[in-house]
Amino acid sequence: MQIIPPKSGTSFQLKKEQVLKVTDIEGSQVSDILFFNNSDVKEKLSSGKTMDYEESILLTKGNYLYSNRSNKMVKIIEDTNGRNDFLLAPCDVKTFKHFYNMDGHHPSCFENLYTHLDKFGINKDEIPTAFNIFMNVQFNEKGKISVMPPTSKAGDYICFKAEMDLIVGITACSAKDSNGGSFKPIGYEIL
Repeated sequence: MQIIPPKSGTSFQLKKEQVLKVTDIEGSQVSDILFFNNSDVKEKLSSGKTMDYEESILLTKGNYLYSNRSNKMVKIIEDTNGRNDFLLAPCDVKTFKHFYNMDGHHPSCFENLYTHLDKFGINKDEIPTAFNIFMNVQFNEKGKISVMPPTSKAGDYICFKAEMDLIVGITACSAKDSNGGSFKPIGYEIL
């Protein structure tokens, strides 16, 4: 298993039919993940297309994640926690200023995604809303959202089967509220 240290990220290629397993090693840790078509990075993960086709805002085993061109990118084939969504965008400097009144630099999922995806020719303006693994966003009948601590336990995992050759960007989330107040590593392996 490869380890993504707290508040950091990585990127790599995933071949069609390979399975990517993402593990919450210590529990209560969110991971943002993105997928791009390895042959044409302008084709990328789409929250809107995915929710349209899957007819759900909560995605788990049996669901596909779709691209902006309405193509299946991955299928979720295992999910021991079952709480994942597209409801919030990757955190960034302005997010930390707004929610935590923090000035200056702070590691963020947005920065960790674009800096690690740069080697594949993907720049910051091409980063879409990420798929939030283990994120626990609750909402009421009026649509008001609140970020609660993740329900994932140590060892919980999700497995994605690639439907095309992909470039993957993945993080160990850097937003305190998203992770129940602490920052922990995320594990991943290609099966």
